[in-house]
Amino acid sequence: MRGVRVARVVAGVAVPGEVLPVLCLAAGVRPPVWVTGGVEGLVLGVLLLEGWVLGSLRRRTGSWREAVRAVVPERVRRLLLHELRACASLGRWVARRPHGVRPGDLAAAYTGPQTAMMYGLLFVSVIETVGLALLIPWPAVHRVVLVLDVYGVLLVLALHAACVTRPHVVRPDGTLRIRYGALFDLTVPPDAVASARVDRRYPEGRLVTLTEDGVLDLIVGSQTTVTLELNRPLEFRRPLGARARARTVRFHADDPRALVTALRQPAA
Repeated sequence: MRGVRVARVVAGVAVPGEVLPVLCLAAGVRPPVWVTGGVEGLVLGVLLLEGWVLGSLRRRTGSWREAVRAVVPERVRRLLLHELRACASLGRWVARRPHGVRPGDLAAAYTGPQTAMMYGLLFVSVIETVGLALLIPWPAVHRVVLVLDVYGVLLVLALHAACVTRPHVVRPDGTLRIRYGALFDLTVPPDAVASARVDRRYPEGRLVTLTEDGVLDLIVGSQTTVTLELNRPLEFRRPLGARARARTVRFHADDPRALVTALRQPAA
């Protein structure tokens, strides 16, 4: 009876269409058909409007790339590019084809400390997807939430696949490529390396942390195992596009001794 009374109150008050389904969910009643249909129509209208704007800009600029750059901020573009590269890594993971590794290169994995956490997060995401699929009674809301949950599960798996298929790489000439999935990529030429050593640390901070004195920490599983001293500052790009310089780079490798040995003894 309480839900019926709340539904009658909601029906008699002018409430925005995007808020009404939430109120009905809180009241425990099914929202009217015109509400769910109106929300779907609104989403479709927004997508059509965005397509029309991009098409107009494309005709003015002459290319889709310039049109997207004019509308979408750089940070959003980089995040979308990261997701596309991560999803493409799923195919590489299945085919066992690492990215950017050529014959004679040393591929150094770095996913050891985070593998258990990623699979745990994947398990929780699957449980959430199944639970919401059973609990949500409304078809329109169920479809939207199901698509978002399935995409979230694939994205977690894709992020791990990107880290597996994009390892650190040591070239035969001593060039080092430090990476973290599709989010970070730094190439260190051999003449910029002053010293390299195995140095296990447990720094605090985000994935990419830069101190005021130019120490860059690329943290995986709350740890780093290799310290790279440079004889000159190197410029790098953060995951969202900001540029910075580092004189010392600390990162993680599952087998740090093999990586350091390859750096100290490059092939002739």
